[in-house]
Amino acid sequence: MRWLDTCGVVSAILAGIWVNAAQAQSPFGIGRPATAAEVAGWNIDVGRDGSNLPKGSGSVAHGREVYAQQCASCHGDKGEGGLGDRLAGGQGTIGTAKPVRTVGSYWPYAPTLFDYIRRAMPQNAPQSLGDDDVYAVSAYVLNLNGLVGADAILDAKSLAAIRMPNRDKFVGDARPDVKK
Repeated sequence: MRWLDTCGVVSAILAGIWVNAAQAQSPFGIGRPATAAEVAGWNIDVGRDGSNLPKGSGSVAHGREVYAQQCASCHGDKGEGGLGDRLAGGQGTIGTAKPVRTVGSYWPYAPTLFDYIRRAMPQNAPQSLGDDDVYAVSAYVLNLNGLVGADAILDAKSLAAIRMPNRDKFVGDARPDVKK
């Protein structure tokens, strides 16, 4: 009886391999390659150096308005947190026993703030803000952290030029397979 069980298991494995090989060789006639325009629509990542930031600009004043409408219900009126993470404050706490990780205390690069807001916020409607609104909200959050003035207007060049307080405090990865 044991011999029959073993043969049955081996036969099932071999049949599974044969079916998978047959499926890999035969087209199903569904799907198609993505067009360049479709790929471009998803290619919205922004590098830490500001590469791939879109055209547009936004002011702290406009950011305050968009933030009040789209962000404050989760992140608090002044970025103090609530349902969502705290966004402002915490400077000088990263090396302490109770670090407060916020945009101003923890994030090493300002362009990644734009990237995150554009991709993931607001949480109930990600990617619904226009580029000018994302620049404006980024400006407002950076203003809450004392990193830009109340009259600041951010665009690709000025956002990439902001030097975040925690930029040089991350430890590099010395493994040879990790790009620097």
